[in-house]
Amino acid sequence: MGRLAGKTVVMTAAGMGIGRACAIAMAEEGAEVHATDIDQSSLDSLAEVNPNLKCLRLDVTDAAAIRALPERIPVPDVLFNCAGYVHDGTLLDADDAAWERSFQINVRSHARMIEAFLPAMIERGGGSIINMATVASSLTGVASRCVYSATKGAVLGLTKSIAKDYVTDRIRCNAVCPGTVFTPSLKARMAASGDYDKAYEAMLDRQPTREMTHPEDIAPIVVYLASDESKVATGQFFVVDGGWTI
Repeated sequence: MGRLAGKTVVMTAAGMGIGRACAIAMAEEGAEVHATDIDQSSLDSLAEVNPNLKCLRLDVTDAAAIRALPERIPVPDVLFNCAGYVHDGTLLDADDAAWERSFQINVRSHARMIEAFLPAMIERGGGSIINMATVASSLTGVASRCVYSATKGAVLGLTKSIAKDYVTDRIRCNAVCPGTVFTPSLKARMAASGDYDKAYEAMLDRQPTREMTHPEDIAPIVVYLASDESKVATGQFFVVDGGWTI
């Protein structure tokens, strides 16, 4: 029996990177994982990995689609909000569209997913909510990540608020805060810089361990927070950053 046997998980951004690694890890631990993503091809490949993975396309900026999810998916024991968007630039590089897109994906999608499933989770007796944040937030300053950091700081505030407001309803809410993770998104941003090798070294320099973090390094923390092993952990930020913020 896996550590998550009998549990139902609902998650966003499961198609690639951290989300994919976490979806697979939770399915391998016995959970029925309702994995959503906007990219259908990535979902198709994910569904082939484990029969516990139930894949469903979702655009997290579509409020109506999120509101309709509880009619299509069972009440989760675990809700994992993994969707995110990285705007590259300083304050003066960000226009209104960048702010709007970033907040819609990084903050409002989390809040809407919680709004959609929270009442039933409370009625059923509680559950675990996991929000994907980052150390690039209120935890530390990062160059050229103004909008991203602002939105992820908001995720930390949302996490604390949910944890405080619903602790007596046996709802736990925690945030995972990675540092630099070697995801397809990061690879694309490094390639777009024009000098991939230089960009890679710059990312590696952030971590005193001099080891790049991989999505599979984040998955164990998510499995822990999804499991009953973390039953007394709530309102906390779990930093996994290779020593960046020591």
